[in-house]
Amino acid sequence: KSELMHPYYAAERGLVDDVIDPAETRSVLIRSLTMLHTKHADRPARKHGNPPQ
Repeated sequence: KSELMHPYYAAERGLVDDVIDPAETRSVLIRSLTMLHTKHADRPARKHGNPPQ
């Protein structure tokens, strides 16, 4: 547990996108949410409706 529970383990494996200073958390969240505000992901077309029960 002591070997795997540190930030370097996650960073080495690409599990961490960014490391931010705790004092900058609010501004980073605001920028991220502003960027995602206009994002639109199209859903794939459904091949089948609801099957009969």
